[in-house]
Amino acid sequence: MVVDGVEARASARPASAEELAAALAEAAAEGLAVIPVGGGRALGMGDPPARFDLALYTSRLDRIVDFSPHDLTVTVEAGLPLETLQAELAKARQFLPLDPFGGPGHTVGGLLATGWSGPLRLRYGTARDYLVGLRVALPDGKLARSGGRVVKNVSGYDLNKLHLGALGTLGVIVEASFKLFPKPLHEVTVRREAEGFEEAWREAERALSLAMPPVALALLKADSGYSLVARLAGSEEGVRRIQRELGWARTPFLFWVELAESGSRSWARLAVRPQALAAVLRSLPARARWVAQPGVGVAYWFSLESAGAFRAARVAAEAEGGSAVLLGASTELKREVGAWGSPPATIDLMRKLRAAFDPKCTISPGRYLV
Repeated sequence: MVVDGVEARASARPASAEELAAALAEAAAEGLAVIPVGGGRALGMGDPPARFDLALYTSRLDRIVDFSPHDLTVTVEAGLPLETLQAELAKARQFLPLDPFGGPGHTVGGLLATGWSGPLRLRYGTARDYLVGLRVALPDGKLARSGGRVVKNVSGYDLNKLHLGALGTLGVIVEASFKLFPKPLHEVTVRREAEGFEEAWREAERALSLAMPPVALALLKADSGYSLVARLAGSEEGVRRIQRELGWARTPFLFWVELAESGSRSWARLAVRPQALAAVLRSLPARARWVAQPGVGVAYWFSLESAGAFRAARVAAEAEGGSAVLLGASTELKREVGAWGSPPATIDLMRKLRAAFDPKCTISPGRYLV
């Protein structure tokens, strides 16, 4: 396993949470640097590692531990592929609203560690909104649990959220419990082409102002121009009414499947307040290819052109209180501009948490903000 030009000296594929915790503790005791690996789809995220001794794979932790359709909850091991989980949930007409870019092949634990999400965030939020419990292996070999397996059991400090998007630096996620959602009774995907950005943005705002807005909305900028795609869900009568009100043409659902496979060797995520997204998009180069999520405030910029162009976009995003994070890039670009951008206001607290959970910086040293 190689991450940003740094090759691991060894690898481990534990078959249980206990084995993983033991391997992590042994590595910490020997002063080794560990990078957890799920599906490997997001290894391009983060700065180049300062050290990399052990690749710790979660692929053998792939069980559905508990699935209660009646309670709309599921508990799974972290190495379970998202597609495998969704297929099992679909048998009970339920689903987990995670639809990240850069698929297929994401594992549940990897998605939580990176904090990735997708277009369904517009309706359902991110994993932090439906994650109810975690089990995490700490560098001292302990297995810590926060939250519960069912929604009613969740009480006390919400430590779950500390691990979301932390790139495993506070511990390796080995198990997660989620609140689930029923599959919609009826779904339709519709599309509209636009003459330019301003027209596309006005149409996006119109779609979001509907009495029953889309559950997902994507504004695409490609070489061919601008287009909008919306996912409508609800009762058959309600969906038809909104479709008539929008007036967009029906398009195959396959669009969302193909969109989830989007990604490139060099790409970034821009995140700002929804009200500021249009201004940030206007700052991107005219030839840039991107997919934006109006109403959410997130855009994915593919095939980054240059360090200078990315710096300008980061300045625009940070001026609005947001961020521009590299999701994949050459080692040279990462060293030139940095994967994360300016430290957040909470950086001192983040350092204290890292020191408490991983005092030897065993997990992913150099890759995250702390």
